[in-house]
Amino acid sequence: MASLGHIARESSDITRLAQFYKEVFGFEEIESPDFGDLKVVWLNLPGAFAMHIIQRNPSTNLPEGPYSATSAVKDPSHLPMGHHICFSVPNFDSFLHSLKEKGIETFQKSLPDGKVKQVFFFDPDGNGLEVASRS
Repeated sequence: MASLGHIARESSDITRLAQFYKEVFGFEEIESPDFGDLKVVWLNLPGAFAMHIIQRNPSTNLPEGPYSATSAVKDPSHLPMGHHICFSVPNFDSFLHSLKEKGIETFQKSLPDGKVKQVFFFDPDGNGLEVASRS
């Protein structure tokens, strides 16, 4: 059976993006290899998975991210049907409150049966995120 090893995100400011994931989700910074000119920050979410944040190289023109959009995306209401990573939390209302305290713009909805609440928002680089309540 397969399991999630890590997710990689590229960023023009890896320190800022790493700090966001540490503050919002509780990721911990872990030791990363020395790749020479390639700057990375490796994070771990204990018991879940790792995230590798990689310094963006504009010459690669990688697709499928905020940099491939024709204009900036600011409206999180489009995220349910777009590219995003989903986390789940045990105390959804408390998590939602922490996002509001940080001034993060969100879009909220529930699954059709109403059992799972969802909030959608962007990280500082425009990557889509969802947090769902645990049912």
